[in-house]
Amino acid sequence: MDSGIKALETPDSIYLNAAIGWLELGNWLEANEELERITPELRAHPNVLRLRWEIYASAQKWEMAIEVARGLSEMLPDISWGFIHYAFALHCLKRTKEAYAVLIPVVDKFSDYLIRYNLACYSCQLGNLKESKQWLEKAIELAGKKEIRLMALDDPDLKPLWKEIGSIA
Repeated sequence: MDSGIKALETPDSIYLNAAIGWLELGNWLEANEELERITPELRAHPNVLRLRWEIYASAQKWEMAIEVARGLSEMLPDISWGFIHYAFALHCLKRTKEAYAVLIPVVDKFSDYLIRYNLACYSCQLGNLKESKQWLEKAIELAGKKEIRLMALDDPDLKPLWKEIGSIA
């Protein structure tokens, strides 16, 4: 996940890596089974929880993904991952106003382009096209024009802005 988090030791690290492998193969059920083999008190380890979120996302179990990401954002408030994935899971359940509300209070805390990009998506879906464009500009400033433009032109959440994306600085 991120530096500063103590790695799991054997055999739990083996189960975590096996779960990652299963998920990469597209088998979230087997990935979940591997996580269940981890020592119970270590199942709340940030690396385990992050993978648990990935499993829930693959299974489209968004309510459970919300809970995991919310927990990670509380456990690790100085790491953006939990907030981004908490908001994304809400958005997947069409709870876009709530997703927006998760990211707005932390946007200035992190220099993460993905928070601004997601705010552009959520603003756009909420009908705030001018604000969406501003967030997209900020994401471009942080990550680069070409990369973000290509991502935006392939993102259905930003479809209302597709004709304008080429003119964004």
